[in-house]
Amino acid sequence: MSVKFHLPGFRNNFPLNMIMLQMLKTFPKYFREDIEIASFFGEFPTSLWNGGRYDNNDQCDAEYVRQVIRAVNAQGVAIRYTFTNPTITEQDLADPYCNFCMKEGDNGKNEVLVVSPILEDYIRKNYPGYTINSSTCKEIRSVAALNEELRRDYGLVVLDYNLNNCFDELAEIEDKARCEVLVNSCCVPNCPRRGEHYRFIAKQERLCLANRTLPPEQQKKVPIWRCEYGEKNSLSKYKNYPTHISPDAIWNTYIPMGFENFKIEGRTADLFLLIDTYCYYFTKPEYHDEARLLLIANLQANNIITVQKPRKGRWP
Repeated sequence: MSVKFHLPGFRNNFPLNMIMLQMLKTFPKYFREDIEIASFFGEFPTSLWNGGRYDNNDQCDAEYVRQVIRAVNAQGVAIRYTFTNPTITEQDLADPYCNFCMKEGDNGKNEVLVVSPILEDYIRKNYPGYTINSSTCKEIRSVAALNEELRRDYGLVVLDYNLNNCFDELAEIEDKARCEVLVNSCCVPNCPRRGEHYRFIAKQERLCLANRTLPPEQQKKVPIWRCEYGEKNSLSKYKNYPTHISPDAIWNTYIPMGFENFKIEGRTADLFLLIDTYCYYFTKPEYHDEARLLLIANLQANNIITVQKPRKGRWP
């Protein structure tokens, strides 16, 4: 049985993810057993339907969207849209950019995460070639409600991170193979502002897109999210949360229980944090440093990381 991982981003993290994917194939001795990269999740910013993270007024052109979809699918990996904006209206369904992205990926290989029933119904009707997954943004905490969600027509249901390591409750899940577990949540356990954050991101997306239709003097400032419960994140910080799931726990506990799908978050994370996170989860401990150095070297060779050198001088 493969251990399926779902990696963040096909915009900011696209080069990192593709290099990581190639390393897994080229240097299998460095990595833990049976790892499969099953999807890259995220958006082509800025998408009105997007949820979960705001990508700071970025935008992709049509050819970039086409090239990324082709490149990722050619590796046997799915593009998974995080169309989890909880404030979708009927009017939003006609958004031309989101529909363009959906049409370009409508080849039977890709997926979409949903929250809004309005958007879910629209996608099921207009894009039946997509696998539809239920997002963790729904914040389903009850196992009974979770089992009911699993009885619906979803490819996967992403668990609320607060269920992590609650093994009595996890044991009661009826279809563990169709659950996806968020292993490295940056939110503090039981964060009281999590739902508010999702709605705030929806507001950011709308303001950003509205500003593009206005002259500079009429544009409104896009607010920045501030959270007293968790910023300046790091892997060492996450490891102290009771919701954190270590790589040993994945292989020694979750896989034997019947779980197969594991999500690594970090669409807008610092590149070096993601390097540490990927190496932490994927590499065998004895090869951790060697694999990390090789990953950094590949990123430098591909101009993803640029090392500045001193300017030449002369004396006297």
